[in-house]
Amino acid sequence: MLENKSVAVVVTAHNEEKLILKVLTTLPPWVDKVFVVDDCSTDKTADIVEEFLRTDRRVELIRHKENRGVGGAIQSGYRASLENKMDITVVMNGDAQMHPDDLPHIVDPIVSGIADYSKGNRLFHGEAWNMIPHYRYIGNAVLSLLTKIASGYWHVADSQCGFTAMSLRALQSIDIDKIFQRYGVPNDILVKLNIENMRVVDVPIRPVYGIGEQSGIRLYKVIPDISLLLFRCFFKRMFGKYVIRDFHPLVFFYFLGFIAFPIGSGMGIYYFFYRIFVGHVTPVTALFAAFLSLMGLLFLLFAMLFDMEYNRQLRD
Repeated sequence: MLENKSVAVVVTAHNEEKLILKVLTTLPPWVDKVFVVDDCSTDKTADIVEEFLRTDRRVELIRHKENRGVGGAIQSGYRASLENKMDITVVMNGDAQMHPDDLPHIVDPIVSGIADYSKGNRLFHGEAWNMIPHYRYIGNAVLSLLTKIASGYWHVADSQCGFTAMSLRALQSIDIDKIFQRYGVPNDILVKLNIENMRVVDVPIRPVYGIGEQSGIRLYKVIPDISLLLFRCFFKRMFGKYVIRDFHPLVFFYFLGFIAFPIGSGMGIYYFFYRIFVGHVTPVTALFAAFLSLMGLLFLLFAMLFDMEYNRQLRD
């Protein structure tokens, strides 16, 4: 218990026989439940956890008969936490990349009641650029920008960090059976929480790399997949939040922007090359393309501004 609130930690694990014990042995005593979700590991991960739980009654092992991905593992952990009615549910990975000293900082916003969901932000650390592999840092930055637009949480910077804590109220508000199953799960959860008007905070944490972890992330696959997920989630949020639950004119701004900007930009590019390789382009035609592009861009920027202002109350 932490200030009279029960705390559960969901540890997702897939082939983590080298590091899973490091995670379990460093969890603080105020953690009440530990749900280790073995996502169909082919090594000794499950055996190691089964041996450890004999000495720590807080630990429960949930085994998947088939690999469901990190989202599927979190889904199983969340379901177990709901069944036990835990006040706070933390998610950590079994690769020891989430430092246990940061756990109190992740939980504190939920305990104090200033947030419904808190998530780690490795990019706030002063040495993040030097500690995180550069290709992952850049990929994370790109996905974080797209997540800001899709989720409405414009203050969230490290969207891909899976070190999170969620209140029971927030966990009960989302349909965990529809959580995205793969690496886009943090992005998907943020969108779901925004539709439910849950407060989200970023918590600075230290990046942990070079301890023997093996990442299964391949950016050339992950970025396109998550970008497509965010595209779908964006329209789901627009419809669910600003049409069904509460109407807001920003949907018209986004609609007009998505029409005018691509058409104007396409016309501008076409007439630019037409002028170079073919011949004369009338001033009226060029001005019309420029007008559409600029108006479309303004519509999009105003829509983002409205969205940002509407969701300002959902940050600390």
